[in-house]
Amino acid sequence: MDFNSFLTHISTLQNKPLGGITSQFKMAPAIRKELNIDSIVKPDAKQAAVLALFYPNEHNETYFLLTQRASYNGTHSAQISFPGGKIEQEDIDLAYTALRETYEETAVLMKDVSIRKELTKTYIPPSNFWVSPFLGTIDYRPKFVANHEVSNLIEVKLEDILDDNSVIVKNMSTSYMERIDVPCFKLNDYIVWGATAMILSEIKDYLK
Repeated sequence: MDFNSFLTHISTLQNKPLGGITSQFKMAPAIRKELNIDSIVKPDAKQAAVLALFYPNEHNETYFLLTQRASYNGTHSAQISFPGGKIEQEDIDLAYTALRETYEETAVLMKDVSIRKELTKTYIPPSNFWVSPFLGTIDYRPKFVANHEVSNLIEVKLEDILDDNSVIVKNMSTSYMERIDVPCFKLNDYIVWGATAMILSEIKDYLK
């Protein structure tokens, strides 16, 4: 889809309801679907925000940005995610958090990004975060520069998430689960799973 058509399309969707947890759970492991969210959210859950940033490439094709986290001794080491992070005291709201974190991680100028839609927030049990995702656009391809928190910047064509063939199931073991089948997106040979895949699933349903 060319970027002009994409902008027109999302403008027509402003009043369209989101798929919410129904869309997100298409990409959640079975064990997650069995958990009552009220029973697993901790009272001290932290707030964070991420940005799904859509932009045109040099041929005016619509792309969006993912990042690969740097390796570290922590829950989300080397995972694929949207740019974003936890809210800071000076942030005026969570949309600002998403823009600020995106700037810090990728050098995308905050003033050039238009927030188009707030998506359904997602709870991440292993790190105890409520994540608020935002869909944003910028009308040119930024000159991305990764900071120390990011090992790779991944530019993905819009059609790749709309293609059902991009969805696979992978048997995975992590620090908090063993040998469990997890639905994932395979994008640019990267495996995208967990909260990021759940957010992408809602975006996919919303755009379709």
